[in-house]
Amino acid sequence: MPSHARVKTPHQGPVDWRRLVEWASADGLITPEEAVRTVARCAQAESVQHPLVRLASVAMRRASDGKALDIETLTQWLAGRAGLAYLRIDPLKVDVGKVADTMSAAYAERHRVLPVQVTPTEVVVATAEPFMTDWVDEVERQARRKVRRVVANPTDIHRYTAEFFSLAKSVRAAQKSGGNVGAASFEQLVELGKSNKQLDANDQGVVQVVDWLWQYAFDQRASDIHLEPRREQGVIRFRIDGVLHPVYQMPIGVLNAMTARIKLLGRMDVVEKRRPQDGRIKTRNPRGDEIEMRLSTLPTAFGEKMVMRIFDPDTTVKDLDALGFSAHDAQRWQALVKRPHGIVLVTGPTGSGKTTTLYSTLRRLATEEVNVSTVEDPIEMIEPAFNQTQVQTQLDFGFTEGLRALMRQDPDIIMVGEIRDLQTAEMAVQAALTGHLVFSTLHTNDAPSAITRLMELGVPAYLINATVLGVLAQRLVRTLCAQCKARDEASTRDALDEVVKPWKVNGGYRPYKAVGCVDCRMTGFMGRMGLYELLTVSDAFKDKVNQQPSIDALRRQAVADGMRPLRLAGGLRVAEGLTTMDEVLLTTPPID
Repeated sequence: MPSHARVKTPHQGPVDWRRLVEWASADGLITPEEAVRTVARCAQAESVQHPLVRLASVAMRRASDGKALDIETLTQWLAGRAGLAYLRIDPLKVDVGKVADTMSAAYAERHRVLPVQVTPTEVVVATAEPFMTDWVDEVERQARRKVRRVVANPTDIHRYTAEFFSLAKSVRAAQKSGGNVGAASFEQLVELGKSNKQLDANDQGVVQVVDWLWQYAFDQRASDIHLEPRREQGVIRFRIDGVLHPVYQMPIGVLNAMTARIKLLGRMDVVEKRRPQDGRIKTRNPRGDEIEMRLSTLPTAFGEKMVMRIFDPDTTVKDLDALGFSAHDAQRWQALVKRPHGIVLVTGPTGSGKTTTLYSTLRRLATEEVNVSTVEDPIEMIEPAFNQTQVQTQLDFGFTEGLRALMRQDPDIIMVGEIRDLQTAEMAVQAALTGHLVFSTLHTNDAPSAITRLMELGVPAYLINATVLGVLAQRLVRTLCAQCKARDEASTRDALDEVVKPWKVNGGYRPYKAVGCVDCRMTGFMGRMGLYELLTVSDAFKDKVNQQPSIDALRRQAVADGMRPLRLAGGLRVAEGLTTMDEVLLTTPPID
């Protein structure tokens, strides 16, 4: 931050845009000519916007590089002017219950302040008016703690004031309507009978909390929402970029009512809490896009736990580059999936992106001229271009029965959710032999292991050679935040050399390291991408399969045919500056 940002300004009362322009010009943040232009543009019309918002809207140009000054840059500059710390409000780190206990919503709105952290000794309060302090003494008396002021973006303060206090109000309303009695847990059975008053899943407070939960999860890019009953309270956590983040703690009765509400909307049995259940819900995100959520409940020691898997509506329209395919593998994969018949397998552990790859691929193959049919357990996302069938084990309708039925449905392309046993594998082989293109998944560590897994299930080598076209193994790694990543020549080069150099595919190193900023919540990462290992079955590879091969022999032949191991794929992404070596080493198997 430039030295002028640390100068305290002797000023009292609210800031106005003219004074801010004067200060910015005096500090050298903008040129005198830019100050004149800004005054002329802002003076054209009166506005009730906060001065920082108003100045950001006219795109003042920074003197140093001519770039437009956005609201965050201006807020950070003003914080330095006032001698206060700057804060980018991260809603995941705010205890909403404590915030609402510190002051009322009306008081927060009147003074344009928002408590963001409460400790036993102090209250951290965000403000966009750093020179107004008339509220400080009153808050210190009320909270019985010292106030520490920080400066935050006025639009964030306005938005989160409404969201935080509305959520706290809904939770209180839900709690009042039904007390704090939750579903019976193993340790709370003795409490039954003291009160039979339960929270109503349709209570307005509960409805509002559930609506907030979903919109909040969409806004935070969460892939999963966990509602977890604990001994004393309920806990809500979001999985973002593969990592779980605590979001909110609430009375166990409110959490149970939320679970009941979501089960109701997902057409699940609300009364049944002793066995696991599955369901699905379709809703809309703030942009108006349809979002699918898969629901799963599980009885635990303290009550019913629910996990909601959120499916990105853009998943099926992503191209191979957006998924993380290198040019080398994208070309080979496209050639593979255009074959008229055979089996294509996608392997990897749970949560490695197999479903995303399959749906995205099938979506491109599902033209009006072909019939794409799937058998899944459960159906992950509803895709109008497919004919999708869900396995129902309680009706003795598994993958084998589903495949057998599909064969009479005149399919061109078939997707089987997973090959788990010999019967399903045999049906997949039969479908491929009769002229169909079959996609399926296996849980193996790498691509060559899929061949040995089929042999272990009991599929003969000659049938594997006759039907299997290729195997794609994959993993997901976090991608570096573009806003804060920094060059990392020293610490990464040795590990990168060890992985990349033997393969002679390096086009120049550009390794970066994770730093952390407000945009990525100080993690250094933003989003995830796929790493891929594509095995194509050649004549030489078939010879190895016929010879009762070891996995090492299959791997060596696959590499000779053009397969790049997962760790190499990761190393190349590190060399491109997209992820880190630590991420790659953590998620990929070693190269033998």
